[in-house]
Amino acid sequence: MAEQTRQEGGVHPVDRVLPPGRLAVYGFQHVLAFYAGAVIVPILLAGAIGLNDRQLAFLINADLFTCGIASIIQSVGFWKVGVRLPLIQGVTFTAVAPMIAIGNANGGGVEGLRAIYGAVIVAGIFTFLIAPFYSRLLRLFPPVVTGTVITIIGFTLVPVAALDAGGGNPEAADFGSLQNLAFAGGTLLFVLLIYRFFRGFLSTIAVLLGLVAGTAVAWALGIVDFGEVGQADWVGIVTPFYFGLPTFGVAAIVSMIVVMLITAIETTGDVFATGEIVEKRIHRADIANAIRADGLSTAIGGVLNAFPYTCFAENVGLVRLSRVKSRWVVAAAGAIMIVFGLLPKMGAIVAAIPRPVLGGAALVLFATVGVIGIQTLSRVDFHDERNVIIVAVSVGLALIPVAFPDFYQHFPESFQIIAGSGITIGSFSAIVLNLAFNILGRREPEPASTADAATHAPEQEEVL
Repeated sequence: MAEQTRQEGGVHPVDRVLPPGRLAVYGFQHVLAFYAGAVIVPILLAGAIGLNDRQLAFLINADLFTCGIASIIQSVGFWKVGVRLPLIQGVTFTAVAPMIAIGNANGGGVEGLRAIYGAVIVAGIFTFLIAPFYSRLLRLFPPVVTGTVITIIGFTLVPVAALDAGGGNPEAADFGSLQNLAFAGGTLLFVLLIYRFFRGFLSTIAVLLGLVAGTAVAWALGIVDFGEVGQADWVGIVTPFYFGLPTFGVAAIVSMIVVMLITAIETTGDVFATGEIVEKRIHRADIANAIRADGLSTAIGGVLNAFPYTCFAENVGLVRLSRVKSRWVVAAAGAIMIVFGLLPKMGAIVAAIPRPVLGGAALVLFATVGVIGIQTLSRVDFHDERNVIIVAVSVGLALIPVAFPDFYQHFPESFQIIAGSGITIGSFSAIVLNLAFNILGRREPEPASTADAATHAPEQEEVL
């Protein structure tokens, strides 16, 4: 990908340090876009393995605190750790089902949690160590693969936004009610109006303004409940190994390593998507640095009572919509998350944002990621029917678990870990089909024109 970004004073926009006020505002916008996804994993896990409310509250604080550390590691970087792009780190949803299985297999509750943390620590170390070897497989990620993966990441997450827009709980009586849809649609409309009629700073914080406006209207109508804010502690200290020393089981470790291998594919797609947005060429070393950051953050997560980490797609979409490319904005967001992790009252205020309001904003964020994937696919030669098949089959497989979450319920659990995630099965399909059609026993297709023949090969190699 050619670097065409205008650089001011010789500094790439990714490396520009913005004024403190804007860093804080842009960073807070990232935190709000990220928050719901950050807390849903500990909520799901706690309910499934039998933790009480106090233990859940600690998990949420620890998660936010560690998310902040992980985001700073990825965006700021040191040595060969961190890709140094505006990428927010959050808990991977791929890990939810395996962690619940590990926890319940080890007795549930705190004992199950200790087994989870043992597996998370080992898987994080493993991921850190294999990063340079994984990056050598970069030739497996030409635009036909990366574009497909990015498109799948965006569009398979749209139902998550729809879930929030409906109210968050499909079994609730008011799910999809006119009130919930009005808040979701109103938030989306407000964001669109900001983009349509304003330029400059206001347009870059359109999502933040939409979330604030939606929450303010809900509060005025008496819908928002800030009761949890009063009950939350002012200060909460994140203590390493709060639930006791971790335990290590072979089966648990293997399943968590599989999770981290899967998330490495997602991270690769997000790194390429962000590189596309900020117009910065992605090299093999960048992928290795990003995967090392995932591994280190995951190992730290196991120590600080948190979970496996990967790049968050909704924030990739926010970078594209806001057009703010500085990685220091994400570093500021990381600092804000650390503060939230230490000040439970602040976290409780953000948690009070109505789910439909979050859903209205998330809809455009997730779909934007899908559009970035389409933009990447525009460089692919679709006169070659093999590329058509790669994209078609991969997107088709990815949409099956989105449409029917229990589609693979009769298969072994190990298979469900891979096939049960649209992102995972779609990414795996794109890699394998590209390997079979375009790398092993490659034959040059007959181009539709001389121009196609002249431009096909460079386009396939440009990103790499």
